[in-house]
Amino acid sequence: MDKPSVRHDVSRITDHDTYLFKQGNHFRLYEKLGAHITSVDGEIGTYFAVWAPNAEKVSVIGDFNDWDNKACPLSVRWDGSGIFEGFIPGASHGLIYKYHIVSRDNDYSVDKGDPFATHWETPPKTGSIVWDTSYEWKDEPWMETRARNNALNAPLSIYEVHFGSWRRKPDEGNRWMSYREMAEFLPGYVRDMGFTHVEFLPIMEHPFYGSWGYQTTGYFAPTSRYGTPQDFMYLIDCLHQAGVGVILDWVPSHFPSDEHALTYFDGTHLFEHQDPKKGFHPEWNSYIFNHGRYEIRAFLISSALYWLDKYHADGLRVDAVASMLYLDYARKEGEWIPNMYGGKENLDAIYFIKRMNEVVYKEYPDVQTIAEESTSWPMVSRPAYVGGLGFGTKWNMGWMHDTLEYFRMDPIHRKFHQNLLTFNIWYAFFENFILPLSHDEVVYGKGSLLNKMPGDDWQKFANLRLLFGYMFGEPGKKLLFMGGEFGQWDEWYHEKSLDWHLLEIPAHQGLQKWVQDLNALYRTEPAMHEYDFSGNGFEWIDFHDAESSVLAFVRKAETTGDLILVAANFTPVPRPNYRFGVPRAGYWTEMLNSDSKIYGGSGYGNFGGQETSPVPAHGRYHSISLVLPPLGIVFMKNEGPAGMCEASPQA
Repeated sequence: MDKPSVRHDVSRITDHDTYLFKQGNHFRLYEKLGAHITSVDGEIGTYFAVWAPNAEKVSVIGDFNDWDNKACPLSVRWDGSGIFEGFIPGASHGLIYKYHIVSRDNDYSVDKGDPFATHWETPPKTGSIVWDTSYEWKDEPWMETRARNNALNAPLSIYEVHFGSWRRKPDEGNRWMSYREMAEFLPGYVRDMGFTHVEFLPIMEHPFYGSWGYQTTGYFAPTSRYGTPQDFMYLIDCLHQAGVGVILDWVPSHFPSDEHALTYFDGTHLFEHQDPKKGFHPEWNSYIFNHGRYEIRAFLISSALYWLDKYHADGLRVDAVASMLYLDYARKEGEWIPNMYGGKENLDAIYFIKRMNEVVYKEYPDVQTIAEESTSWPMVSRPAYVGGLGFGTKWNMGWMHDTLEYFRMDPIHRKFHQNLLTFNIWYAFFENFILPLSHDEVVYGKGSLLNKMPGDDWQKFANLRLLFGYMFGEPGKKLLFMGGEFGQWDEWYHEKSLDWHLLEIPAHQGLQKWVQDLNALYRTEPAMHEYDFSGNGFEWIDFHDAESSVLAFVRKAETTGDLILVAANFTPVPRPNYRFGVPRAGYWTEMLNSDSKIYGGSGYGNFGGQETSPVPAHGRYHSISLVLPPLGIVFMKNEGPAGMCEASPQA
């Protein structure tokens, strides 16, 4: 473009758009603000629009005009929206740009990236890029059936992935894979392992790689570290074609302080709260969104819809919800400001969360929103119209903490702490819970899952198989961070690949096979997933035998009438002839046994199944005698008709 100029008679924004924007009710802002390639009077160019209500002047700068902040000024709209706009003929796909903003009230001026940029330069560069995001999707079969795949009564087994460290190219300087290179490996691996969904740690553009994406600057752009927007679309397309759903981590709570990004955008605290007691996060050294400002709500909800719309995402896992709910989160007394009623609840953020979930489910009823919420806030995964926050599901952080604390113990001490395993069931159905063994549990000196386990190497693997078996047996959807499925020894480090060479070792192969078979059981047996969120699908058999560290329960299916008995022995002592009362007579098939030799176990088992006997036990007329393997768990299925269930004997 030889002589850049700006036309001020061109607009994509209507009066109704600005009306909705100022109300906080415009949820497709990405169609209006940002940089949009368009044709005016037969000439191709780019329309730019940016919200900067306290700016005196805004101009578009870039290589195309030698970064001259006087060459391409935008004009402010007359309607008081604070939006500056203009059309630059000749500006086209691939053009690198920023906004030069001069504040109205002080001498502040700054060059900012576009909050609505759909593509950015690869960090440490900070320019926005004009980009045509057109893509021809080929995932129609998935999109047509994903309501069934994402339903609350469907199996949901999530493989959590940090993109830059799942698999690297050691022969090419340990570089990470691109989106398209990952598409050659990840979809097939996840499909073959039996996971239903992939969850990516934040893929949105972020300046600091070591933040794992949780310090987001580009709320409408996948990071360019791994390729273009179309490259990421291609990866999602391939995952969908492999029958794998995609969940994206999304961070609407806070953002980093980088000068080129959102902070102090127009010489005022536009996106963040002005008062640091509300607007600055002391733990994360980042700024907190002002969720009480209507335009910010519209910005963030537009971001949520953008990933569901343009990238066909199947769900959003919302990070750090607890930090949004509480005004005193990570703050000492005197470091926070109470709400209008004197409480610590963040009323603005609560409204935003409810509104976001309402809009998402209205526009895309076949997706799920997931809360990472670590407190006892009630009804997180209940609809807003009944007083809930409106999420579809919630991570069960209490289950994660208690279960890992139990498994870290030497088995000799476990009999004194069996309540760590059983307590979860007393609140398991208050929310739609996901049971997470996430990235947060294998970093910062916590050790890998395998290294958390006590005992020698054989016991470590047996314990980890038992942990995975217990997680898949219990009610709740499942989440496992990458590397755990084959027993990564080292804790996760974002600068290196997983240790895939470990799969040359039989013990690691066996563990991987165990996770694969657990996924298969979970997906194919309605009893294992149909009632994940209801007590109708769960029945304790025995949780009293703490002395032996044995637990047993039954999972039930309404559609088939099937029953699956899950019995676990949390000690290295084999327990032959262990009798359990069961709710139905007949033959019980051993579906899975973590001590099978194909998984690296010692081979204790039940010869494929056992027949019940008319011997009362655990308050039931019929019982079954099982071999409980050391540090093992077995899954036994009875396929008799539901009408054969028997009442318990009267006392």
